[in-house]
Amino acid sequence: MIAIGKYNKLRIAAKNNQGLSLTDGTEEVLLPFTEVPNGINLGDDVEAFIYLNKDGSTVATLKEVLATADEFALLTVVSVNDDGAFLDIGIDKDIFVPKREQKKPMELGESYVVFVYVDEFSNKLLASSKVDQFVELHNFDFEEGDAVDLLIVDKSDLGYNAIINNEFIGLLYHNEVFSVIEPGQRTTGWIKKIRMEGKIDLTLQPSGFGHILETKDYILEELRIVGEINLGDKSTPEEIYNRFQVSKSAFKKAIGGLYKERLITLSDHQIKLV
Repeated sequence: MIAIGKYNKLRIAAKNNQGLSLTDGTEEVLLPFTEVPNGINLGDDVEAFIYLNKDGSTVATLKEVLATADEFALLTVVSVNDDGAFLDIGIDKDIFVPKREQKKPMELGESYVVFVYVDEFSNKLLASSKVDQFVELHNFDFEEGDAVDLLIVDKSDLGYNAIINNEFIGLLYHNEVFSVIEPGQRTTGWIKKIRMEGKIDLTLQPSGFGHILETKDYILEELRIVGEINLGDKSTPEEIYNRFQVSKSAFKKAIGGLYKERLITLSDHQIKLV
């Protein structure tokens, strides 16, 4: 069955006066001549994105879209009316966000992280910026300490909400962020804590003894090159992150280990090789 809002592997079955007929062996869909690239022939297999056009008929495109159904993505508003907003997904047909599905009123030219889905009644592609209602709240497929893919959603009083592996949602607290991050940014993060109520705390720093060992080695190598580093126990988290891209906690554990091994001397704002 051909899936709307997704890429489908289809075969070019025939040519008619409107374009090419694509089939999965059971159903057929039109690839309009305006969407037909050079160099494809009858019998070829193609990956086609399927959607409903303005008159409600099913059509295909071979263009690369910015988001498919059941995905979270950062999309830009290209028009606004009394009923909602339209977002660009890279094809001639924009995707609609009804007003009831807007976390806050969308503005022309602004970009928002949304969830793309197929409406069960109309079969049309829609989107929602109320991403919380589209995430899985249980059955986590990761454990504390695991590396995960993050999509930054928005900023809150506590920190940054982020989509985890396109399925769950978690929070990056402000004190876990030492560089500029923006909504729509994709990055690697780590699961810091899974709370009893199912909420997930995130960090941008790997945790565990292995990470501390790597940080120790890196600091020691820097010291062998420059002799001393103007950072110490009293340095700010931002200063530490700008130099070594690690949290202050990881930095203190690393230099504490080096100090115990009598490899360095420490002061509030300086480290030296012994």
